[in-house]
Amino acid sequence: MDSPRIHLVTGVVERDGAVLLASSRYRNLAQPLWNLPGGRQRHGELLHDALRREFDEEASLAITIGELRYVAESYDPTDRTHFTNFAFAVESAHEPRLRAGDAHVIELAWVPCAELAQRLSVAVVREPLLANLQDRSRRYFAFTDAGITIEFSDSP
Repeated sequence: MDSPRIHLVTGVVERDGAVLLASSRYRNLAQPLWNLPGGRQRHGELLHDALRREFDEEASLAITIGELRYVAESYDPTDRTHFTNFAFAVESAHEPRLRAGDAHVIELAWVPCAELAQRLSVAVVREPLLANLQDRSRRYFAFTDAGITIEFSDSP
């Protein structure tokens, strides 16, 4: 049996020395996780369309999508899921705001670059972002063990 493959798309929004992060709840984790805004690509959906949808759902933001910043692959041996995250540069002239009634994303914050390492607890999220912020030529990252299992709210 083939292992599940999940494509994720996230956006790197930089403003005044800070990066926009979203704190999200997952049903199998006691504490919310900080991540870049974004999420899963739906079947038949292009990456840019998925990113626009996710930013609207999570941060009520209309966005302009720029270059592909990096790709990060990881594998979760616990449930045998292969993740590929495509992170794009994103701009918006507006301020993010939570959607009323969203139980998944519970907080949005502009986090100073110097504080990202402390806020991002998961290596597959933290390491590619920090490396790319310091050296834009690094565009591919791979993790044979994701180091975390995520159960999405619509997972069986």
